[in-house]
Order: sequence, then structure tokens, then C-alpha cells
Amino acid sequence: MKNIFLGLITACIWCTACNNTDTNSKEAALPEQEKQLRDAINQHPDSLLLKENLIQYFRENSNYGQAITETEKAIQKDSANARLWDIKATLHFLNKDTVNAMSSFEKAIAIDPQPIYRISLGLIYAQTKNAKALSVANWLLADSLAKAGKQAEFIKGFYYSYINDCEKAIPFFDTCLAIDYTYTDAYKEKAICLYNLGQYKEAIQSLEKAVALQSTYDEAYYWLGRCYEKLEQPKEAIMNYQAAIQIDPDYAEAKDALARLGVK
Repeated sequence: MKNIFLGLITACIWCTACNNTDTNSKEAALPEQEKQLRDAINQHPDSLLLKENLIQYFRENSNYGQAITETEKAIQKDSANARLWDIKATLHFLNKDTVNAMSSFEKAIAIDPQPIYRISLGLIYAQTKNAKALSVANWLLADSLAKAGKQAEFIKGFYYSYINDCEKAIPFFDTCLAIDYTYTDAYKEKAICLYNLGQYKEAIQSLEKAVALQSTYDEAYYWLGRCYEKLEQPKEAIMNYQAAIQIDPDYAEAKDALARLGVK
């Protein structure tokens, strides 16, 4: 019996030593910035700011899965924190998981119905062709304190654009721009609708307003390229595709367009 007891103790010590070695190896293998962030959290386990810094670290490195995992850990300790649900929703969206993004935004709104959360949810509803987008937009318009008129009009235009009713979408983008003429996304989305309607010159006019306001708007340059390509003006198309890639070197669609036009 004594030998068995000693054997168990020895085994436990050996397992503990292995676990410690494994833990130490993992810690040693961590990137320095991540290690510093985790050390700070270990020293101040109740600090939400430090946890958000770690989540942001993974987000900036496009490691959305780990960022979501860290967010879920924080939610387990503070499930009534709407901000954490908002962060989780955004991460799911970046990870191309609109189903979980929607459910997380809905949870955030159930806890704290802030307009910013509703705007985000409305945009995802619109992008997924969910008619609830219109209800969200109407709620934003009805709440004078939300001060989200332009976002509400944009959501409606966005929804109709995604269900391929471009003629109905354009007036909403126009109303949005009447509220705020600097809203570059509205110019781009209006231009996409005009493009889909075959109105390429009108689309170019809208896109030129966008790049005049934001010279680094890669998507606007890309769509300018597509418009000029449709107008059989390859030189202008190439120039705009190249401008998009200069801003975002990983812009795959712009690279494909240049390859289609015989430019390497």
C-alpha cells in the first residue's frame, strides 16, 4: 500500500512538472506583445480595459477566432455588459459570420438599446436581405434623440440595393446625402445602383464626389474602374484600378480586373 501511495505521489509530481513545463513552454512561445497583455490581465483580472486591449490585439492581427474567444471569456464574467456583446458582434461580422453577428447585436440592444447598436444591426439586416432593416430604420427616424436620420435613410437604401430594387434605393441615398453631403458611403452605394441600372456616367459623377471627399477611398476607385470599363475606356479603368490597389495592395477584385485588362 505504501509503495502504491508513493507511486501515485510520484506520478502526480511528474504530471505537475510536465504541466508546468508545458505551460512555461506555451508562455515562452507567446509573442511579446500578447505576453505583456496577458501578464497585465493576470495582475489586474477585473480590468475590462486590459481585456479589451487583448481582444483588439487579436483583431488587429486578423485573428478573429481568438478575439471572439477572449470576448466570450469576458462575457462569462459580465454577461450584462452591452459593450462586450457589441464587440463580439463586430468580430463575428469581420469573421464573415452574419448569423452570430446579428444575434450578438440583438443581445446588446436587449441590454442597452443604444442607436449605435441599432445602426449596426440594421446594416447587417440590410446586407442579408432581411426586411427587419426597415423596422430598425423607422425606429431610428422616430427617435429624435437618436439623431440618426442619415443612417436610417442609408439603411433603407442599402436594403433595397441588396434586394436588387435599385430604383427604389437611390432616393434613400439621395435623402441621406441631403442630410450629410460628406457621407462617402452613400455616394458609393448610389453609384453601385446606377451601375446596375446601366447608368455608368451618372455613377462616375457620384463616385467622383466620393473620392473628392476621401482621396483614399479604395472602393470608390474600384467602382470607377468598373464604370470606365463598361464605357470601353480601358486607360481610365486601369488608372482607377491601380489607384485602388495603391491604397489597398490586397484588393483582390481590383487585381483581377487589371489581369482581365492584360495588366500585370
